Amino acid sequence: DLQQEGMMNTVSQNQLSQLTSQTQTILAAENMNLNLIQSSLESKQTTEERKFRSNLQKGYGAASPLHKIRLFDESNNEDDVRVTLYRDSASWCPYCQKVWMTLEEKRIPYKIEKINMRCYGDKPASFLRMQPSGSIPVAIIDGVTYNQSNDIMYALEEKFPDSNPLVPTAADVRMRAQSLLRLERQIFSSWMYWLTSRDSPDGRLREGFISTLIEVENALTATSGGFFLGEQVSIVDAMFAPFLERMCASLLYFKGFQIRVANGEKTNFPAVNRWFDSMETLESYQLTKSDYYTHCWDLPPQLGGCVSEDGSKQFQDSINGMNGSWDLPLTPDNNGLEPDWSWAGDEAAAKREAVERITANFEAIVSFASRGAGKSGRSYGAPLADPNAISNESIQPFVDAAMMVVCNKILSETDTENAACDKAMAELVSVWKKEGGNEIIDKVAMSLSYLRDRVGVPRDMRLPAARQLRAHLNWAIKTLQ
Repeated sequence: DLQQEGMMNTVSQNQLSQLTSQTQTILAAENMNLNLIQSSLESKQTTEERKFRSNLQKGYGAASPLHKIRLFDESNNEDDVRVTLYRDSASWCPYCQKVWMTLEEKRIPYKIEKINMRCYGDKPASFLRMQPSGSIPVAIIDGVTYNQSNDIMYALEEKFPDSNPLVPTAADVRMRAQSLLRLERQIFSSWMYWLTSRDSPDGRLREGFISTLIEVENALTATSGGFFLGEQVSIVDAMFAPFLERMCASLLYFKGFQIRVANGEKTNFPAVNRWFDSMETLESYQLTKSDYYTHCWDLPPQLGGCVSEDGSKQFQDSINGMNGSWDLPLTPDNNGLEPDWSWAGDEAAAKREAVERITANFEAIVSFASRGAGKSGRSYGAPLADPNAISNESIQPFVDAAMMVVCNKILSETDTENAACDKAMAELVSVWKKEGGNEIIDKVAMSLSYLRDRVGVPRDMRLPAARQLRAHLNWAIKTLQ
């Protein structure tokens, strides 16, 4: 109770009780409650989607960041697990990503333990005893601890040689792989220099990066297939993937330099774009792939800062949803800046995924969102990380109601259903404003904004679902305002 003091300034406890009752009456009149939302969702889901939660518990089904154990299918059981992967809880770490991809591509059963990055929160003492530096990833394979990402990847190849080998055996191909891995380090370095520095007037850092990117483009042009070594994915692709992905996001956001383009758009790097197309056919990459927004907010605290240059603001605004890019109706490919994930299904599938993720943990998400109208906790390096924040319990009934309407709005398929959502939200706003003044309105909007800005890809959901959720939260926020 002491922690909640000062959470509401102008609305009394009696007013809150009356408003809560009136809020519930409005929702009841429109048949909006969690059970009905879940029933509506289930009626629209595919058979596989309905199995999602049970598959998570068993370790089966399509790959998901929510898995705590991966058995892939019923041919494996928990006794078969020889690997435990310690990876970051936010799905931000590029070094974790390449190990995660390797396990998935080789279909090696494994358990997952999630550990905070330093910029996101504290690490448990048990992990620090095992890994005093605190660095991730760490893997335990057959009882042996490996604490460096490349070591883990090669150990997996050595311990599981018959599980979809990723390291070539032919001498000439191995030599080519080694050359490409040196190139991967070169482009990583040129990216880091440019991203974390202000370029000179002659554009030396920009030109240095482009020169190395052209080498990557030429290497991919020379291959006979969609991947670095040909028709089959290899360890080279797994090494390149996390960083090329982050280059596309960060250089557009901070430098205004575009590498990845929407299907059919012109580019100076067609082979790099074809490689991304090939990677996106792999479930292992689909699982671990993030979006530009998540990357551009998680990279600066990891790197100690990134430097924006002239001409980048328009791209930052689009990626951050500041210029209508997070408003309904959504434009394809975020106006050409970030290709849609067509492989993730159609718009209806994205909406179902968004609502499933919200309703499966509804009370906790309402509490999380209400931190936006609560009190901040200890500050960490990542601006969107606030693990010790205190939720505003007084505002939760109203955030709960707004989220009910948002979920219904996302699932709406007819004009009548959409109109019912519009009516419910308008009535809530009217009652809240009349009986509680601006404080309830403002704090619900703060809570929805807090949630919207912290939808992480792939941690919470895939990009198409995240776009739907962010846009529908924006719809609610604008109605409130």
